[in-house]
Amino acid sequence: MKFKIYILSLCFLSILATSLSFSQPLGMKPGPGMRGRPWRGEGPCRRAFDLDLSLDQVKRLELIQQAFFRETQLPRAELFAKRLELREFLTNPTIKVESIRSKYLEINEIQSKLEEKTLEYLMKVRTVLTEEQLKIWCPEQEFPFFRRMMQGPGPMETIPPRKPPFPEGPRKE
Repeated sequence: MKFKIYILSLCFLSILATSLSFSQPLGMKPGPGMRGRPWRGEGPCRRAFDLDLSLDQVKRLELIQQAFFRETQLPRAELFAKRLELREFLTNPTIKVESIRSKYLEINEIQSKLEEKTLEYLMKVRTVLTEEQLKIWCPEQEFPFFRRMMQGPGPMETIPPRKPPFPEGPRKE
């Protein structure tokens, strides 16, 4: 089992390293519906690289981004592996509930560390931008999971009970 997780982790790391080389070029804009700031009633907001940046700002942001991805590469792979382990634990009838809870706590700990690193990254990006750029910058567009953190719970919300397929009671024909 550990060998399987090790192999999956290595595959994930290699895919991650490859995907960084094919990352989105500068100047690409977010899709429709991703530009408004409904909570402020203001106009469009953008990712840091979509702002009118000077060459110095672009260089500084690229360095910050590269450092962030290097720092978080191992924890992201670790998180991926732990989620796979949790899945195996949940589907294995011989695993005890305590082990499942323990694995879940490990995942939460890694996620928390990643969120801290993300916040540090965003604070560094903030130092590069001017006051005018900060007014139209949307930090929640930098990372999908940060967006969820800013907006509250998403996919993990409670699911309402399913309705029965047929109305209850006698049928009227």
